[in-house]
Amino acid sequence: MKKAKTKPKIMKKIFWRWSDEKQTDFLDRELLFLVLFLVAFGLVIVYSTSAYTGALSDRHDPALFLKRQGAFAVVGIVGMLVVSEMDYHIWKRASKLLILFSLLALVYVLVKGVASHGAKRWIGVGSFQFQPSEVAKIAIIIYTAHKAQINSSKLGNWKEMVKVAVLPFACIILIAVENLSTAIICSMIVLMILFVTSPRILPFVVAIISVAVAMVCFLFAESYRLDRIDVWFHPEKYANGKGYQTLQALYAIGSGGVFGKGLGQSIQKLGFIPESHNDYVFSVICEELGLFGAACVIGIFLLLIWRCAVVALNAPDLFGALVVIGVITHVAVQAGLNIAVVTKVAPPTGVPLPFISYGGTALLMLMGEMGLVLSVSRQLKIPKGY
Repeated sequence: MKKAKTKPKIMKKIFWRWSDEKQTDFLDRELLFLVLFLVAFGLVIVYSTSAYTGALSDRHDPALFLKRQGAFAVVGIVGMLVVSEMDYHIWKRASKLLILFSLLALVYVLVKGVASHGAKRWIGVGSFQFQPSEVAKIAIIIYTAHKAQINSSKLGNWKEMVKVAVLPFACIILIAVENLSTAIICSMIVLMILFVTSPRILPFVVAIISVAVAMVCFLFAESYRLDRIDVWFHPEKYANGKGYQTLQALYAIGSGGVFGKGLGQSIQKLGFIPESHNDYVFSVICEELGLFGAACVIGIFLLLIWRCAVVALNAPDLFGALVVIGVITHVAVQAGLNIAVVTKVAPPTGVPLPFISYGGTALLMLMGEMGLVLSVSRQLKIPKGY
C-alpha cells in the first residue's frame, strides 16, 4: 500500500490552513459587519467633509480624498480578510522583528522625516507617505502580548514587567517626541496587556504612576504643549489662533441639534474647520446627523468593542486573548480621546477617529488589527449549531 502523502513542512510554515493550530469554520460575522459598516460610513463622511477642499485643490476634484481613502479601504479590507485566514500564532515569530523595525522607523522619522503642521511624523517613499507611529501600534500589540504570555507567571515581579515593556516603551518615547497623544494611546495598550496578565496589582499601579510622571515631564518639556491646556480652558481667548478650531467644532456640534442639518449640509466644513475630514470629523457628523447620529456612531464603536471582548474572553490561549485586548484598548482609547477632544472634554490634540477620519496608514493598520481579531475568532471552540 502506498503511504499517505504528508504535507511538506515548508508548506506548513507558509500556508496558514496547514498550521499546527486547529482552525474552525466560525467567523464572527457581527464583528465583520461592524468593521465594514464603519469603513463604509467613513468613506461617506470623508467625501462629505472633503468635497469642498478637494474642489479647491490643484486637481479641482471634489472626490479627490474619497478616491485616495477608497483605495486604502479596498486594500485594507483585502488585507484584513487575508490576515483573518492566517493562524495568528505565526506572528509570535515576527514579533521582535516588528518591534525592531518600528524602532528604526521611528528614529528615522525624527532625523529625516517629512514635516507637516510643524511636526515630523511621516516617512516619504516617492509619492507615498506613511506614519511609523501607526505601524508601531500593531507591533507593540503583538510584541507585548507575546512577551507577556511567555512571562505570565513572573509578571507579579515588577522587574519582569520592565523587561517585557522596555522595547515597547522605547518606541513610545520616540513617538512622544513629536506626537504625545499617540504615545498615550500606545502606553495604554501596554499597560492594559500587563494589567490583564499580571497576578498582582501593585506593580501595575507603579507602572501607571511612572507613565503618568513621564507624560507630565513630556508635557512641560515643550511650551506649546502647555499652551494647549490654556486653549482647552479658554478657547475664546485664542479665537483667531489656537482656539479657532475648537470653537468652530463646538459651533458645528451646537448647530446640529437633535437630528442634524442633513448629510452633506454642514456649513462649518466649508473652510471654517481646517481639514475637517481629519481629526475633527466627529464635529461634522454632529452637525449633519445631529445628536442622534453621533449617539449611533458611539453605539457602533461600543458594539465593536463588545464583540472584540467576546472573542478575547473565549480565546483559545493567552496570546490570542492579549492580542485582542490590545486591539480593544487601541480602538477604545483612540475613539474616546478623539470624541473628548472634539467636544472639549480633553485638551486639543491630533488624534483621528478610528475607521472614519481620513488617513491611509491608520486605516490599513486598523484593518490589520481587525484581521488579527478575526483570526483569533476562527480558533474559538464553537458548539455545533451555533
